[in-house]
Amino acid sequence: MKGKPKERIILGIDPGSNVTGYGLIKVSCNKPELIAIGVIDLSKSGDHYIKLKHIFDRITGIIDEYHPDEMAIEAPFYGKNVQSMLKLGRAQGAAISAALSRSMPIFEYAPRKIKMSITGQGAASKEQVAAMLMSILKFKETKFKLDATDGLAAALCHFYQTNNPAQEKAFTGWKDFMRKNPGRVK
Repeated sequence: MKGKPKERIILGIDPGSNVTGYGLIKVSCNKPELIAIGVIDLSKSGDHYIKLKHIFDRITGIIDEYHPDEMAIEAPFYGKNVQSMLKLGRAQGAAISAALSRSMPIFEYAPRKIKMSITGQGAASKEQVAAMLMSILKFKETKFKLDATDGLAAALCHFYQTNNPAQEKAFTGWKDFMRKNPGRVK
């Protein structure tokens, strides 16, 4: 996209009511590099509302520490358990509220879109996504939970979506498209 800064930091979030994953990448000269990855472990608190406050507080702290320019967050997927969906949506809302409190732009991606952008398969497993991230961003597996790599995947997905050269091509009409893509028209 035109006007994108040469350097930016993207925060990716995988919201969860028991574990929220996050990852940060720095993009310099159109090349992503890992800054940080981790989880917000909420399993010790039984009170759902306290969990939401903890998500808000930790993400606000991450934003204040790393000063990301944008946040990419995984959208809740539709499951059979309505109560789980409600809790997941609330966790996502707490993360979004943290970003909004710092006037940060937010971008939401479906889980299949994130997996597709990282692995080429929308039905990829969490382990496949983690392995591909380690290869792309050149880091070794440590004690990360898969929620952490899912958060990192959201950040990298956003990088791919906003740095796609095909998105930069604007066409004024069919003739303009043919002129700019002579090899694609027969």
